[in-house]
Amino acid sequence: MFIEPHIRGERRGWIEVICGSMFSGKTEELIRRLKRAKIANLKVEIFKPAIDVRYDEVKIVSHDENTIQSTPIDNSQTILLMAEGVDVVGIDEAQFFDDQIMHVCETLATKGTRVIVAGLDMDFMGRPFGQMPNLLAIADYITKLHAICVKCGNIANISYRKTNQAEQVLLGEKDVYEPRCRHCINEP
Repeated sequence: MFIEPHIRGERRGWIEVICGSMFSGKTEELIRRLKRAKIANLKVEIFKPAIDVRYDEVKIVSHDENTIQSTPIDNSQTILLMAEGVDVVGIDEAQFFDDQIMHVCETLATKGTRVIVAGLDMDFMGRPFGQMPNLLAIADYITKLHAICVKCGNIANISYRKTNQAEQVLLGEKDVYEPRCRHCINEP
């Protein structure tokens, strides 16, 4: 539960990061928090990387097919231009953004905006992914979600890639990835 702190009547911003593997519910949680902010009549703007067109070119869509309208962008600095006077900013798939995303989130929070960011904290090899380690370092609140390992049923924290493609960024869903735990990651 997040309660906006007030000191001497000033609105204070903060950064929330939702992270975990694919199929852990990150986008579902992001959508839930953003919809609650809208119910509270807060001004909300939502962004996603333009390269993420897996489900929809504009909407953020969870694996459970919950959706929320967003603005696809190519450059994280665009968020600063489009979020002027906004109470809450949502950002999905943060691992795909450029190296300015941390600065953008810090700037927004300093100006009094609640920033909610979701993204993969690790790539398919179990290594830190994109700018997520930097966002985790500056976050005021962190929620780490887990999927269920398809091999053993324990919690899964890695998005295992079922293909031999080696590039770090490869968009895909259940056809390309499955959740696995650290013990089952090396099983064929």
